[in-house]
Amino acid sequence: MRKRRRFILLLVIFLSLGGVGYKVAESIWIMKAREFRKNPLKALDYLPDSALHMKDFRRAKIEEGRKVWELFGDEANYYKEQKEAIIKKPRFYYYDKKGQTVETTGDMAHVYLNEKELEKMELQGGVEVTYQGYVLNSEHAVYLPDKQQIVFPNKTTMVGDGLALEGSSMEVELDDRKMRLLRNVKTRIEPDTLAKKKKDSNSNLARGG
Repeated sequence: MRKRRRFILLLVIFLSLGGVGYKVAESIWIMKAREFRKNPLKALDYLPDSALHMKDFRRAKIEEGRKVWELFGDEANYYKEQKEAIIKKPRFYYYDKKGQTVETTGDMAHVYLNEKELEKMELQGGVEVTYQGYVLNSEHAVYLPDKQQIVFPNKTTMVGDGLALEGSSMEVELDDRKMRLLRNVKTRIEPDTLAKKKKDSNSNLARGG
């Protein structure tokens, strides 16, 4: 009888400890899930070494309920010590506060991380940016989240309706929606195309009025 009581007591203690352990683990998981939602890139730090090579890479940043950017890639390698991810065939989408989308693609992307989130991203090889009806092409582009800016340090071309520009470097201010070509700027204008675009624009305004 005494042994039976002792067994029941031990069983109750074991179950109680198990319940406490479950609650603690659940609380930790909820905290981590909230942390990952605020900063999705932080999840990379918890990957084991064997999982550092990833297929169909995808990350996004949500800020105050608004999607700020998304990054996709065919595959990625993440290096914990360097806080760097190398992504093949990256596709980067930036969404400004006015609902405009900037789409950027390339052959390779180097994503640099700090303790909180994305610090810098460098795209290399066949970089193409679609922005406000223009297409920008270069071999190298750098996205700086703190400045909400894309910098093209090398030769860059920009083509739109009736307008083609070329410069030794270029800067794009994403929030202000401004583009600056720097040094050795060349311009080619197609007056007929520009006139047609202006005419279509005026017609749309007239119909809207």
